[in-house]
Amino acid sequence: MWLINFLFGRKKKKQEGTQASASLSRQAPGTRISYDPELIVQLKEDHQRLLEIFGLVGKAFANNDMAATARHLDTFRSELMEHLLTENVRFYVYLERTLKQKDQESFDLMYSFRREMNTISKSVLAFFDKYQKNIGKRPKLTASFGKDLENVGAILTERIRREEEILYPLYAPVAAAAPGAATIVA
Repeated sequence: MWLINFLFGRKKKKQEGTQASASLSRQAPGTRISYDPELIVQLKEDHQRLLEIFGLVGKAFANNDMAATARHLDTFRSELMEHLLTENVRFYVYLERTLKQKDQESFDLMYSFRREMNTISKSVLAFFDKYQKNIGKRPKLTASFGKDLENVGAILTERIRREEEILYPLYAPVAAAAPGAATIVA
């Protein structure tokens, strides 16, 4: 009988239950957001992709190809928004909940990074709103675009460097609860 149970899933269900409870212990307190060992790799790959697209924007603009500039700006905006959403939900919420109770200094650092990113996001979105639909159609905007693009690039490049060097190392799995300790799941 044990062979039939093993072959047809009872052993598998027990293993799945063990994996599910292990996953629960890795969730940020008060959330269902689990630690993802691939998240930082994904976020860094996003950064590289964003920098590549940003380079395409600059190259198209330098070649005076306003249609390509607008197209690359659109792609850049979409990719950036997707990255920010992932970062906000899967990274910042997880980090906030795991650091809040155990490491006030790291929590404060993370919180200042989050506030700063919100400010940067607003500025970059204003840049998109100003140029994305109008680049090449309004000469005054085209004239100011290069300088504004350079400023956005400097801000984003520095932010990416600081995130990867300072903030991303704070992301770690939640320590397993001691046997018999109560866990709260929202």
